[in-house]
This record gives sequence, C-alpha cells and structure tokens, in this order.
Amino acid sequence: MSRQQLQWMHKELESLRERQQFRSITDSEPQPDGWVIRSGQRMLNLASNQYLGMDCAWAAPGLETASAGMGAGASRLVTGNHPLCTRLEQEFARFKGTESCLLLSSGYMANIGVIPALVGRSDCIFSDRLNHASIMDGIVLSRAECRRYPHRDLDRLEAQLKKAPAGARKLIVTDSIFSMDGSIAPLRELVELKDRYGAMLMVDEAHSGGLYSEEGQGLIHSLRLTDRVEIQMGTFSKAYGAYGSYIAGDALLKEYLTNKARSLIFTTALPPAVISAVYRSWQSVKGHRVRRAELQRKAALFRQRLQEAGFDTGGSECHIVPLVLGSNEKALKVSEKLQQEGIAAVAIRPPTVPEGTARIRFSLMATHSDEDLQWAMERIIRIGREEG
Repeated sequence: MSRQQLQWMHKELESLRERQQFRSITDSEPQPDGWVIRSGQRMLNLASNQYLGMDCAWAAPGLETASAGMGAGASRLVTGNHPLCTRLEQEFARFKGTESCLLLSSGYMANIGVIPALVGRSDCIFSDRLNHASIMDGIVLSRAECRRYPHRDLDRLEAQLKKAPAGARKLIVTDSIFSMDGSIAPLRELVELKDRYGAMLMVDEAHSGGLYSEEGQGLIHSLRLTDRVEIQMGTFSKAYGAYGSYIAGDALLKEYLTNKARSLIFTTALPPAVISAVYRSWQSVKGHRVRRAELQRKAALFRQRLQEAGFDTGGSECHIVPLVLGSNEKALKVSEKLQQEGIAAVAIRPPTVPEGTARIRFSLMATHSDEDLQWAMERIIRIGREEG
C-alpha cells in the first residue's frame, strides 16, 4: 500500500501508461560475444554501449587490488583522493594531449557540475537540440540563458551568437556523437564559430571515446582539434567498459573546476578498485585498433542493409543505428516482437527523443559476429515490414 501523501504518483504513472511512455527496469546478464540473458531469455545484445565488447572484471597490473578497496571514504578534497586517481589523471592527460585531466564519478555528474561552474545567470549557453539530457540538466542548474539551435544548424547558431549580450560569457556545448541518432557533430565548424565570437566550446565525447584516432583518444583528437577545444568531457562507461568520467583541458581549467564544480566537491570519490579497473580497461582499449575498425565496418553494413530495405535510420553515421518508427505504440510493438525473436532492442520514446520520433536504437559491438548480425537483420527487416 502507498502512503496517502504519495497517491498523486498513481495519476502521473497512469498518464505515462496512456502515452506509451511508462518504463520499468529489467534484469540483463551479459554473456560472451555480444549476447545477454534478459528476462530469462538469451538475446543478441543490440542495446549496449559497450561498443568494443570490453569486460572489466580485472585489476590493473601493478595496481594492487588488495589495497584498492571498494570505499573511497570521502570527497576527493577531504581524504578520498587515492594515489591511483592522481596517476590515472596524469597518464590520461598525456594520452589526450592536454595539460590536465580531472576524474569525476559519472558523465551525468560531470555535466551537471561543470556547466554551472563555467557559466551563470548573466551568461549564455548555446546547445544543440539533440544534446544529452545530462547536458540540459547542467544548463538548467547554471541559470544561464539557454539558446538551443536546431540539430547541427550552424547558420542558426551563428545568428544566436551574434545576438549574445555584450560582456556575457558564452559557452557552446555539444555531443560529439549524438547517442540516440548516431549523427556526428560538425566539430571543425563549431571551433571556427567559437573562435570568431569569443565563446568557449565544451564537447561531450561519451560515445566517441575509445573509438576514434590511433589509440581511441576520441573524435576531437582524430580531427586534430585538441588545442582548440577548451573543455573535453568523456566517460569510461561506454567503449571503455568501466565507470567514471573525466574532464580534459588546460591546467587552469582543472584548478578552477576543483574549486567550483559542486559534483566534485560535495560527493564521495570513486572507489580505488573502480579506478584500477578503469586504468586496465583504458590500457587494453589503446591496443584494440582491429576492434575499432571492425566495429565501424559492421555498423556500415548493418546501416546499409536496413536502408536498402527501405527503413529510416535517421542521420546515423557510426556504430549507433536508430530505426525511426514514429509512434510510441509502434516502437513498443516492434521492440516486443524483436525480443520474442531473441534480439535485445529497446524502444526509445519521448522525452528521450522528440515527439513523433520513437525508435529502436541499435548499438553494435565489435564482438558481434557477422553471422549473428545477418541473423538479426533478417528478423528486424521481416518484423519491420509486418508492422508497416
């Protein structure tokens, strides 16, 4: 029975059910080679962000797990800054080609802490309309004026920059790869615009870290823009297969955020055992050139096959391939049928994506075999046609 004071929640949940937006949590147990046990059924996992198929159940060589415990004990500014954290930051900064790196607990915590530290009430933020929810929440917390521009619309962005109040601090923020669309931000053009109008540029590399450049430094590095992007944010929870996030940039930026980012100051540090796992995973990912190439090859074939069958894959250009279906009801029905066939593919609905663009979000892994993907594509195409 629910408390009387919480009865209003029933009405809210019923409204979500009526709009086909109700969500529930389902147990999913990872299996080898890109499969998963979900609700007791073995399925091909086309819904994970572990793009390189990394397994992080290990400890880093030379980083003793006996001393790397599961509790950090306090904020990093109190007694929670284990030497493993400092070592990872120093080495990862060299890897990224930046002066410094600051480790935080998650991508969400990074965005809601860093954005409000950079801008405030009298400032302006320019945000792509398809940016991740954590970016939008960070913008709200900043209390800065937010000007959202249509997805990758550089003309509209420039018009907004021209109208920014004199003296206002300006921040352009964008995902590098948009997680629900698989489209890629025009980073070179964004760098040109931010230089032209004296703005800072913050790029969220959550879905490109580990996958682009020689050793997986990310999309910014692969485009040789490292010295021209003020704030690089990324996570260790996607291609790296671990947990945590980072901010890479100038030493001045790290010093400033250490004093201003509330999600660093007022939260317990990552456990040393987690940092050890991150370190080992990152070291392993650097050498996975073949997996990076295989992932993109498989994604291109997957996307091409769906497009040839007449399906809408949105603006996908990478390992994230949406199947845009429109209505929530259709997305749920297709998702259910795919799972019955043994394919883990989740319906993505508003508010995660704009109204009328509900979809199945397929995310490929380098460890998927060509045979498994061919098997999945045949079923996706058949079910998609059955549902019109």
